[in-house]
Amino acid sequence: MTANALRSAGLMAVLITLFALIGQALGGTNGLLIAFGVAVALNFASYWFSDRIVLRMYRGREVSRADAPQLYDMVDRLRQRAGLPMPRVVLIPSAQPNAFATGRNPDHAAVAFTEGILRALPADELAGVTAHELAHIKHRDILTSSIAATLGSAITLLARFAIFVPMGGNDRGGNALQGLLLMILAPLAAMLIQMAISRAREFEADRGGAEISGDPMALARALVRLERGAEAIPAEASPSTSHMFIVNPLAGVGSGIAGLFRTHPPTDDRVARLEALAAGR
Repeated sequence: MTANALRSAGLMAVLITLFALIGQALGGTNGLLIAFGVAVALNFASYWFSDRIVLRMYRGREVSRADAPQLYDMVDRLRQRAGLPMPRVVLIPSAQPNAFATGRNPDHAAVAFTEGILRALPADELAGVTAHELAHIKHRDILTSSIAATLGSAITLLARFAIFVPMGGNDRGGNALQGLLLMILAPLAAMLIQMAISRAREFEADRGGAEISGDPMALARALVRLERGAEAIPAEASPSTSHMFIVNPLAGVGSGIAGLFRTHPPTDDRVARLEALAAGR
């Protein structure tokens, strides 16, 4: 298991522990179970139908080999190298150069490309981007992000439940100030962990994509070009799905403390790791 995969697993364990501790503190055992059940119900549809929901949101159009032979054959070649079933190939009518993968598992996956990315990238860089998205599919990152979203939603629900129940749950008294702080800080902590998981999965997809394509520097060049394109060309993207794209489609991503809320690692850091891969480090 790679360092990024270990980090993702560790962060997920922290999120699970946080949910259990806050559940007991704010809602007791019953509150914990209710919050988790509601969160599962809220997130199940978005996970199970993720490909349909997101592709419809962005007006995606599936293409065949006859429609886009070069693109289709490139995806087919790389998915064979990755040991994956052929995903659906989808075009998004957006001028911003970007791409994402979706689908609940490798048998129900799609790789979506904006029209802008087909115009912006040369063939080797587009292959690097495609390999990155196939790595997300291979790593089942939609499942990982869905589990993290479910736990984050459950923690937020528990914090809201605390408004209507005695602090500390039904089976114990609690300190009112402690409960109030948990209500405020618990959802924030859950969000920070979710963002950290998202960043770790992007690093891992970069590594996996570099292995699939065999050309880390092509992906590195593509990331730089795509970030500039995202800054120059606005996109009609939803914040709830921005983590799915290879670069954040929304302008104004912060740094410093604000960087803790980033869904993607800084591009400079991603490029540096890809350069290290290319150098055999």
